[in-house]
This record gives sequence, structure tokens and C-alpha cells, in this order.
Amino acid sequence: MRVTREQAAANREKILEVAATLFRERGYDGIGVADIMKRAGLTHGGFYGHFTSKDDLAAEITSRVLGREGWLERLTGSPNPSLADVVRNYLTRRHRDDAGHGCLFAALGSDVVRQPRSVRRAFTEGLRLRIDVLARVRMGRAAARRRKALATMAGLVGALILSRAVDDPHLSDDILEATAASLARTY
Repeated sequence: MRVTREQAAANREKILEVAATLFRERGYDGIGVADIMKRAGLTHGGFYGHFTSKDDLAAEITSRVLGREGWLERLTGSPNPSLADVVRNYLTRRHRDDAGHGCLFAALGSDVVRQPRSVRRAFTEGLRLRIDVLARVRMGRAAARRRKALATMAGLVGALILSRAVDDPHLSDDILEATAASLARTY
């Protein structure tokens, strides 16, 4: 049966949506094409009508997730958030507990180093964009804003990674709270 252009576009979107969640939950190498397609409600063979490879899909998702405009507004609910708003909304239990819909940097940062250049390039460009946006939230000269934005991003992502990694819920909460308090002293 022939698929319309509209249905093909909808299928592609569904694959991207499902894979973005699954990659963040299980890692780039923790899920296969067959499982992605099954979760999307599509056949395995249909994948190659949309993407040349799983690496192609991974690069597109990384670029798409990290390149989206308005990430601070989605995170904080405010078009002009303060850095306190960013920290408060990023370092939450809800964010920690929902890796599949959370920060791609925290979910896949340690995984991306083993991915092909196309995925690493998308990750790098996404980080640059996020740092530029975060630097605009800070006050001061451009070079100082950028350095502070880099340190803030590293602190946020690192805290989220560690809070997800430990098996002690109290320690996990302590990591989020201590990092938020430490970052609070910088703004």
C-alpha cells in the first residue's frame, strides 16, 4: 500500500519523537532501529525510507533537540528568565527522574564521545547555541558572561548526571540542592 506524502512526513516525525525519548532513556547504543520502529508503531523496513542509518537518525535528533529555539522559556515558563529561574527549574527531581524528556546533554553527554563525527558535531553546535543563550542571561562583559555560562552549564549538567547515577535518593537530592545553592552564589 502506498503512503501519502503527508503520512510519510507524519511517520518520520513519529520516528524522531520516539527515538529522541529512547536515546535519552537508554543511550545511543542502548536501543536498536527495530525497537525504535516498533515503539513508533511502524515496520523495521520503513526506517530506511527516512534515514540512511541509525547514526543519521542520531545526528538529526541531536541537532534537532539541541538546536530548538526557546529552550530557556520552555524550561522556566518565562520569556526573560533570570539565572535563578534557570537553575531552579533545571535542578529538580522531576527533571532528574524523566531522562527521556529531559536534557540531552545530561542524558547522552558521556555517550556522545563514542558516536560518529556527525553526532558529535551536532552535540558541539547545540552546546555552543545553549552557551550563547545562557550567556545572555548573565550580566557583565561578553568574555566574563561566556565563561560564567560555560561553568554554569557544566555545573547544571554535571549535577543532573550525578544525581541520576547514585542509588541513594537522599544523596541524589543533596546533589541537586547543593549545586543549586552553589550556583545561586554566582548570580
